[in-house]
Amino acid sequence: MSECGVKEFKLRELLKIYNGTKYDHLNKGDIPLYGSGGLLSHVNEALYSGEAILLPRKGTLSNIMYVNESFWTVDTMYYAVVNDKLADAFYLYSYLSQLDLSNLDSGSTLPSMTKSAYESIIVKLPDLKIQKVVANFLCNIRKKMEINNQINLELEAMAKTLYDYWFVQFDFPDQNGKPYKSSGGKMVYNPELKREIPEGWGVEKVEDIAQTGSGGTPKSTNVSYYSNGEIPWINSGELEQTVITSTSNFITEEGLNNSSAKLFPSGTILVAMYGATAGKVSFLTFEASTNQAICAIMLNDIRMRYYLKNVIEDLYQYLVKLSTGSARDNLSQDMIKNIKVVIPSNDILDRYYDFSNNIIKEITKKQQENEQLTQLRDWLLPMLMNGQVKVE
Repeated sequence: MSECGVKEFKLRELLKIYNGTKYDHLNKGDIPLYGSGGLLSHVNEALYSGEAILLPRKGTLSNIMYVNESFWTVDTMYYAVVNDKLADAFYLYSYLSQLDLSNLDSGSTLPSMTKSAYESIIVKLPDLKIQKVVANFLCNIRKKMEINNQINLELEAMAKTLYDYWFVQFDFPDQNGKPYKSSGGKMVYNPELKREIPEGWGVEKVEDIAQTGSGGTPKSTNVSYYSNGEIPWINSGELEQTVITSTSNFITEEGLNNSSAKLFPSGTILVAMYGATAGKVSFLTFEASTNQAICAIMLNDIRMRYYLKNVIEDLYQYLVKLSTGSARDNLSQDMIKNIKVVIPSNDILDRYYDFSNNIIKEITKKQQENEQLTQLRDWLLPMLMNGQVKVE
């Protein structure tokens, strides 16, 4: 069946689906290992090498992926090799990513998809030449986003390297521009920390240099707390990014006033206290509320902002050891308030703030650019797929 050059297929006509498999015999390597949750690890052996679409078998059914390299998939993931005479693999991946597969879910407790369920999906494709043009456009957007992500990783590494050099090794520039500790700078034993710190530096608890707070969750059963909400509401899962520049979660003024949620200003440091992201640290770049799994830190001295973020991240393993959770290591606001922080001299603090502030501005700019590209892609994609917009 065709209409205006668009042909209709069942997915089984366009690709061959294979089972992922267990990897107990594999050692650590550099080949990506995928599951339904995404990239799991790296192994030393490939299940398949080349272009493929990864289709979740169990778990997060929306996490369809495209790969064009050697890879291994576990048994919660299918991998599919596309018939390149009929379909462009990246175009088909983009098409499938737009579909709601929830009606094909056959799982009782865990979302599940069978091969036959995937194979029965109806797909409408334009001519292969048009597919390739659209796929190239979408692929360029993806590449630009990947470049931005790589730049951000490098920028973060630069800030972390300088932090380690100045505040862990204490080799910040002395009055002569030489590394302080390595050049014989005086170190003084601090009884609170039970270690030496540079002469003239102090020690304070987080609660002495900042105000802290946590948020709350309005009752999900009350629609008026969420419907048409305009107040950004951050959950702990969003603290994977260095800076938070947007959120898809919002609550209403009524929801804010009838829960323990609070508004925190732009520049607030957020620390995840529970779950898989416990110990992760991010910056808010806009006024927002949070759930109760996040500790908000509002510093008295803005110059401490980037320094303290690194201090908390550096203490992540220490914080986890202090935790008391059973299913997952949990932190508490009291633990964070009682963290002892070395307070650098004003000169060094100023210099690190200036350096880090420029880094964070660049990271924020790249992240916002990616969000705009994502919005453009998601807006254009349905129209590209339907032929409403043409790419020359």
